[in-house]
Amino acid sequence: MSSKNYFEKVADKWDQMRKSFFSDKVRKVAVAKANIQAGKLAADIGAGTGFITEELVQNGLKVIAVDQSKAMLEEMEKKFGRFDTIEYRIGEFNNLPIQNETVDYVFANMYLHHVDLPQVAIEEMARVLKPGGKVVITDMDVHEFEFLRKEQHDRWLGFKREDIERWFKEAGLKNVKIDCVEENCCANSDESGEKANVSLFVAYGEKP
Repeated sequence: MSSKNYFEKVADKWDQMRKSFFSDKVRKVAVAKANIQAGKLAADIGAGTGFITEELVQNGLKVIAVDQSKAMLEEMEKKFGRFDTIEYRIGEFNNLPIQNETVDYVFANMYLHHVDLPQVAIEEMARVLKPGGKVVITDMDVHEFEFLRKEQHDRWLGFKREDIERWFKEAGLKNVKIDCVEENCCANSDESGEKANVSLFVAYGEKP
């Protein structure tokens, strides 16, 4: 099963599933790093059912929510249809449906480990960012829980922070920093009962 098919299958259960993986603290840490300003435009890449977007619109931002899964975006729109500040777009990591230098902020939460080419994904995020804009990514540190690859269709078992830093810089971003979220992602294997507990990082950089 592909990552896309997996998320199509679990879309209507995702909000409940996500709560067992990590808390709202993750999005608050991410948004705080961006030092956001109300009225600006953000892209939420791999938006899912709107975990990051919810925090952004509550703080007065307009959002372009991008996901490869139509079902996930439909679930998101059910929740946030009352907001006229959210635009929903289907798109892939290597060809985001956003023009060059369009948005003030790019957020991607627990997204990178699901894409085939994370460096390309970061380059795309930098492409759509306005000069002076910020990219903020939250994801898992490198780990050895193979069941996440099989059961949740992760492409990557987390990342080394030095790789993330290098990819940010190679994408042309500056003032790159990577910090601990001070929260772990937790998941249990449905097949073996194995329990994953993986630390999370927040990475951010600015476009010159």
